[in-house]
Amino acid sequence: MEPDYLPIACMQHERLEFSVLRRIPLMLKYRQEGRDRVETIMPLDVTTRDGAEWLKFSREDNSEEEIRLDWIESFEEILV
Repeated sequence: MEPDYLPIACMQHERLEFSVLRRIPLMLKYRQEGRDRVETIMPLDVTTRDGAEWLKFSREDNSEEEIRLDWIESFEEILV
């Protein structure tokens, strides 16, 4: 069972939504299943369900994943 969801700061949430809308790739650092991960991703959607907020993203190999926003440790826009 997952621990209770801890909402992220509104400013961070807005930055994620802006990245989705503008198709800005991100360098994403997050923790999942006890492991730290760092990936370059394309954010696809920010949604709310089951009492938590989620980020859906695609990787460079076109695989897709969805993670809870409170698993994100940091992210940075990759501006080209």
